[in-house]
Amino acid sequence: MMPTLTQENATQSKYHRILLLLILSVCAVSPPALHAEEQKTLQQKLAALPQPWQNKLHRLTLKEYTETLKYWEETYPDWVQVDRIGVTLEGIPIPMLKITDQKVDDQQKQICLMTALHGGPERSGTTAVLHFIEWLTSNDPAAKETRENQLLLIIPIINPYAYFETDRFGNSQKIDPYTGGGTNNWDLKTLQFKHPEKSPEVMAVLSVMDQFQPDVHVDVHGTGLQEYAPDQLGSRERYRGQTMFEVTGSAYSNVSLRPWDWRITEAINEAGTDAGYGYDRFEADAQRLYWGQALTALSKKLWLGRPNFYTAHYGYARYHTMVMALEVGWEQSGVARLKALMNIGNKKWKGEYFPGYPVNRLQGYIGHFVSAWGTTAKARRQSRVELWQKQPYFSQALLYPQTAGRETYFIATSAKSAALLSADTSEFLENIQPIPSVDQSALKAIFEAGPEMKIALSKGSSSTKEETPLENGISFQLRIPYRNPDLVDIRLNGHLLEKSATDGFLAWYGDGFTHVQVNIPPEISKVNDLYIITCLYNPQEQRSYGWKPPQVVRERIKQNTD
Repeated sequence: MMPTLTQENATQSKYHRILLLLILSVCAVSPPALHAEEQKTLQQKLAALPQPWQNKLHRLTLKEYTETLKYWEETYPDWVQVDRIGVTLEGIPIPMLKITDQKVDDQQKQICLMTALHGGPERSGTTAVLHFIEWLTSNDPAAKETRENQLLLIIPIINPYAYFETDRFGNSQKIDPYTGGGTNNWDLKTLQFKHPEKSPEVMAVLSVMDQFQPDVHVDVHGTGLQEYAPDQLGSRERYRGQTMFEVTGSAYSNVSLRPWDWRITEAINEAGTDAGYGYDRFEADAQRLYWGQALTALSKKLWLGRPNFYTAHYGYARYHTMVMALEVGWEQSGVARLKALMNIGNKKWKGEYFPGYPVNRLQGYIGHFVSAWGTTAKARRQSRVELWQKQPYFSQALLYPQTAGRETYFIATSAKSAALLSADTSEFLENIQPIPSVDQSALKAIFEAGPEMKIALSKGSSSTKEETPLENGISFQLRIPYRNPDLVDIRLNGHLLEKSATDGFLAWYGDGFTHVQVNIPPEISKVNDLYIITCLYNPQEQRSYGWKPPQVVRERIKQNTD
């Protein structure tokens, strides 16, 4: 029931309304004086802060850029060579620097492609690369080591029309060299760019990838002027002080533009952190899972990046090049991270036998790997590229369940040899019995001595192309989960192997495993298409598993049973 409004209640209500109006009127008058004082304090605070945007930032001209490249080439003739790799539709040359110690044999060198594919508006990517070149041509011992061990292919400005004229992402045909203009501009089955006539910039990058087949491709991005409308750009010297959250190894828009080993990203970040800079780690910092087609309904709860095909992926798709992107807010942060990347290429990576970037595993199955063959970086690169194209058609198998003291790995590189593989061990032994190059009796003895129940098998894709022999050798890696096992017996197709980096096996400890690599030289890979690897070893340490209930429980069960 609603209460009745009496005269007394009405008077009180009127009084309250008047009081409320008085309070509001006081509030309406008082705040401006207080607001003015706060405003004055705020202005004082603002005036005391640095204002880097008040200082003009030097805007690099095409003439300065061209003359600087010429100067570097003239000053360091034993290290620097400048090549023209293309020309824009406007007739502007696209240069690339090749930096290496030319007195050192190139066969042992890693190849690193360094670009700034968004080097139109994202100017700190390009300027970080230019600072890096100054370091690379210095007398710093790490720079000297890099020149001796690596060939650097550096394209600081791939889109000169954008960098010097427009500060937009695209070229004059609106095609962005970073993406190639989108997936519609690519035929991903043939890896062809559909509009070469519209983007000589993209074609220039692809030509470098095709010629050198780099081990790693790092693309350096940064803060830029693309957020300003053309009529807001002015002299384009307002850039000083603009920054961003820096990131390493990937892009917000593309989760697949990253090294396959997150430890590489972290090693690079550590160098930057030591220099005083911090980095966003994408899904890790956001604490979100990756997106996938089956998870579309949960997309708002997943990391915002999506897998996509960008220009850098061409190198991965064709040559198993390791790709990564850097966002640079501060040039010295970019240089620190690029120097850390160089250090990875100069040293042995975790679990690797040869120094260099970890790019030589081409196919894997349950911790076993098809790997590139060769004792030089050049030989491994040739093997890597060949195996990368053919590996989808390889079939792999091993005795299963796996057992301590025994390792196996079977690889068929042709449809004919793949037909011999079988999940049934007896059938497989019977299938290989007629092959002259296989010692079936040795393999049978090894198979029958173990407890494995079957062969785990992963069949490769069927190919409509004519199968060709492997011209550049092949290697296989097994990992034994013990530090110092006694390698009792290692065989290929039943034949005992000796230690050899070219035709035999290598063994080393690293990253928690004893690695065993079986190396097949070109003269054998050209005539063979079935590789049956067996490794018998003594762990030389005892490990056990299993669990028993507490003693009290076991006694209680025994008493109840009795």
